[in-house]
Amino acid sequence: MDFRLDLIEDKIEFFEAFDLRTLEKHIDQQIEANKALLLQVHAISHHAVFHPDRGKMLYTAVVHFKVKK
Repeated sequence: MDFRLDLIEDKIEFFEAFDLRTLEKHIDQQIEANKALLLQVHAISHHAVFHPDRGKMLYTAVVHFKVKK
């Protein structure tokens, strides 16, 4: 039986929330969690769209994590 540990080099995570404060909180929590995997933020992309069912803005973000060098 082989026991192999591979280093995660790239990881992309998606987030959404109906207010910016909550979105930022979720992203900050994942940044801290990914530090244990030796990952740091490489790029962030964010968008805002109107959610017609809720009648308010929906904020989304994509965060690309890469291994620390």
